[in-house]
Parts: sequence; C-alpha cells; structure tokens
Amino acid sequence: MAQPNPPPHPKPAADMHAGAHTQQAAPHGSAFPPFETHTFLSQLIWLALAFGLLYYLMDKIALPRIQSILHDRANRLSADLDEAQRMKAEADAAGAAYEKSLADAQAKAREIAQGTRNALSSEAETKRKALETQLNEKIAASEATIRARTAEAMGNVRGIASDTASAIVERLTGHAPDQASLDRALDSAATAH
Repeated sequence: MAQPNPPPHPKPAADMHAGAHTQQAAPHGSAFPPFETHTFLSQLIWLALAFGLLYYLMDKIALPRIQSILHDRANRLSADLDEAQRMKAEADAAGAAYEKSLADAQAKAREIAQGTRNALSSEAETKRKALETQLNEKIAASEATIRARTAEAMGNVRGIASDTASAIVERLTGHAPDQASLDRALDSAATAH
C-alpha cells in the first residue's frame, strides 16, 4: 500500500512577508516589455529588420503574384466582354436575318395566295362562261324544240278545231261544210285573238 503524502509544512511568517513583498514589487518595478527603455533600441532594430524583410517578401513574391492574378483576371474579363459583345452582335444579326426571312416568307405566302386566288378566279370564270355557253345552247335548243312542238301542236289544234267545227256544223245542219269555208272561219278566229 502506498503511504500517504506528508502534509505540507507551513511556511514561516518571515518567508510569507518576503514573498508578499516580492509579488507587490514586481508590478510596480517593471514596465510593459515594449516600453522598457533598455530594450527599446533592440526592438527598433528588430522592427526595422522585420519590416524590411516583410517589405522585400511583399515586393518580390506576394505583390507580383497578386498583380499577375489581377492582370490575368482583367484580361479574362476583357476577353469575356469582347466575346459577349461579339455574341450579342451575332445574335442581333441572326435576329435581323430571321425577321427578314420571316417578312420574305410572309410576302411570298401572300404572293402565292394571290396567285392561287387569281388562278382559281380565272378558272372559275372560265368554267362559268363555259357552263353559261352550254346553258344558253341548251336553252336555245329547248326553245327551238318548244317552238317546233308549239307549231306542231298548233297545227294539230287547227286540225282538231277544223274536225270539231266540221262535226258540229254537220250535226247541226245535217251536212258537212266545205274545207275552204272552214279554213276561212278558223283564220278569222285566229286573227281576232
């Protein structure tokens, strides 16, 4: 088994006073290290050396790299802006070409529609005139047929009227009238109407 540690011995009172005096004297006796006058010159030298080294490193390594990065970025931005301007010009040209081709297509469509309309109108007019001619020919043929039939019917009517008048006169008088007197009576009746 381990033995217990012996209790610490109390310090004598004289030692306590000396420690307290040392602890109190330290804060009043020493200054903040950068402000101590006996190390001020060495601190200035180290500051100058560190600043010089930092300036040298910044001037020869860091700043050229940063400048190169900024120069590359400026060149890339300029190239991108030029490319965007070129693409915008191409897009504008393509849009203008599209509008022109659309207008040309619409004009051609109107021209084709007008040509088709004119052709159909001309064809319809030709067909109408042909049908009208055919119809006039049929009407003329029909009128000729009607006149022929009317003349034939009128000839038959005259014969029927002559036969009927002869039969009536024969029945009333008992003998048949002569054909010449019947023709004169029918002619006078026809001119009276």
